Amino acid sequence: MAGPPRAVAEVRRAVRDGLRADDRPVLAACSGGADSVALAAALAFEARHAGARVGGATVDHGLQPGSAGRAKGTAAVLRRLGLDPVLVLTVRVGDDGGPEGAARTARYAALATAAREHGARVALGHTLDDQAETVLLGLGRGSGPRSVAGMVPEREVDGVGWWRPFLGVRRVTTRQACADQGLPVWDDPWNADSAYTRVRLRTEALPLLEEVLGGGVAPALARTAVLLREDLDALDALAAAELARLAAGSGDGGLPARPLGALPAALRRRVLRGWLRGAGVPDLQAVHLRAVETLVTRWRGQGVVDLPGGAGVVRASGTLVLLPPEHRRGTPGPAPHEELTP
Repeated sequence: MAGPPRAVAEVRRAVRDGLRADDRPVLAACSGGADSVALAAALAFEARHAGARVGGATVDHGLQPGSAGRAKGTAAVLRRLGLDPVLVLTVRVGDDGGPEGAARTARYAALATAAREHGARVALGHTLDDQAETVLLGLGRGSGPRSVAGMVPEREVDGVGWWRPFLGVRRVTTRQACADQGLPVWDDPWNADSAYTRVRLRTEALPLLEEVLGGGVAPALARTAVLLREDLDALDALAAAELARLAAGSGDGGLPARPLGALPAALRRRVLRGWLRGAGVPDLQAVHLRAVETLVTRWRGQGVVDLPGGAGVVRASGTLVLLPPEHRRGTPGPAPHEELTP
């Protein structure tokens, strides 16, 4: 007996092990595009064999004419596939981060809320091609190795699991899988609008790189992301161990500057990041981290380093001390070249 077409078999295989690896229900996030429709169909098929519970969610951003009708049509497709429950999430998109960033923020917030309400994790249809674009964006923006490492297959954020089973699947495969199964696909016009950087990467930069380098660029970029992520995960584990050791040695929540300064720079910055995030410092950026690092590597008696949220860090008697916002209100910072006592 003949099996399914090759593309259909590939997308089903991509979700099979991950579907069985977690007992939580799955919500398939579906825009109506080929990637997410292929994902929903693969999950629906595999769920019957795995005994898993799979629902679907589509988000109406309200940014294009007819968006409510398209969301309703996508929900109908999900129901025909047998997903249950099927949710239509209506969001209000803000202004921060431009139209793409604001829509993404609103979408992920709505999906996270739905996942918590249903005790589910969210499946996303990002493909190998999306991963390659993400790596190129990270390289071009110089935003650090984590951005070049791309998207991770599985991640827990604030109690919500985000699962991307298609990071090894090409975009052409998801489209073929939909065609082979007679599934309707909606092509978002934003995905062809060259006003967006990612669209130009997809339609101009990557094809040019493929031509210049002789093909295989997207898989190579995705492979680079995997290798880099392995290295970064190892560094993060080492940094967590160093942070625990240094924090235990100080006994007061601070970090001793001298042993911190002896660490390699990549490890030292990770220790500082873990320390500050663990203390609840919000929206920590590279510029803040570098400023705190100067208290270790270029100590000249300088005063408090200001951090987002109103906190600050000062070096006092050879120890980095975090000053929480409530401690600093109405309290002037130390004078330059003044070494404080704890």
